[in-house]
Amino acid sequence: MDTKTTNLDLFTQTEEKAPLPLIPDRHPQHDLFICDVADAVLKDMMAHMEHPFYSLSKKPETNVRRYEHNGNWIEITPSVKGLATIYDKDILIYCISQIMAKLKNNEPVSPRVRINSRDLLIFTNRGTSGRDYMALVEALDRLEGTRIRTNIRSGDEEQMDGFGLIDASSIRRKHGLDGRLLWCEVKLSDWVFNAIRSMEVLTLHRDYFRLRKPIERRVYEIARKHCGSQDSWKIGLPTLLKKTGSQSPLKRFRQMIRDLAAYDHLPDYSVSFDLETDMVTFRNRGSMTETPASPPWDGRLDSDAHHDARTVAPGWDVYVLEHEWRVWLGDNEIEPKHPAKHFIKFCKSWYEKRGRP
Repeated sequence: MDTKTTNLDLFTQTEEKAPLPLIPDRHPQHDLFICDVADAVLKDMMAHMEHPFYSLSKKPETNVRRYEHNGNWIEITPSVKGLATIYDKDILIYCISQIMAKLKNNEPVSPRVRINSRDLLIFTNRGTSGRDYMALVEALDRLEGTRIRTNIRSGDEEQMDGFGLIDASSIRRKHGLDGRLLWCEVKLSDWVFNAIRSMEVLTLHRDYFRLRKPIERRVYEIARKHCGSQDSWKIGLPTLLKKTGSQSPLKRFRQMIRDLAAYDHLPDYSVSFDLETDMVTFRNRGSMTETPASPPWDGRLDSDAHHDARTVAPGWDVYVLEHEWRVWLGDNEIEPKHPAKHFIKFCKSWYEKRGRP
């Protein structure tokens, strides 16, 4: 018997028992510009880590997590209210989207972000009942309480830094029977805000907020990060399990991925699963492209800009960096007010994150 199972075979097995794949779009007229904080913050610091720091469980996780790789380690300590969850991260996605919109318009930005509570709920495809407003308060508590510590090695010295996701939050509530939240103000940590200013962001599909299960969101993030604009990307099931951070045993996780492949409803990427090899393949649906159709800035940089770029990013081909810069501008729909200065800042951040090639 052939152990390879097609998506159609899997769909036939699960169509009667599984719920509809995507949550309905509760606010179809709302246009979203979404940025991924997981990748914005973690893609360089935790590039080789197999495990995320957001909880995929609806039950509070209060255990300290610690991960090690090649002498580097990261430790995540939740508060008594639990580790920040993948749904709590929606608040950070909203904050990053606001900041990116301001950068696009060449407006000043700050780590302090004012949040209209109703706008946030609509943005993240949630309901607007009293229970939904209270969930925001609980999410802010978990985000503020989750602390991260990691070591940074430089030669024979080791530096240990600690930081959080948000440093502080304030809430204004309307007096009366419903006690509805009017607005919140969040102060992002320097760690998060500096990652945004360093342009370490990615765009997510608007249907990210329609994914029903935490594991689906996490798998989409992994595909978005690793497959990107490539035609396809493969990963073994045990490695994918480690990357998701799911606490499920491998047998149960295998069934989750089979169901995911059966419906094949992830945004941007189709999913197929080979039972014989335990390999998961993500294929670009064509919504992720290498370069924008019409770049937001298609002018030319002068030789001085290239000279300064070589100074701040020694060893790198400045024309390769210019290509990466233009792709980033298109991906985030930013038209720089001072292109040469913006390009040099991009090159400097690139070198600080990656060092020499």
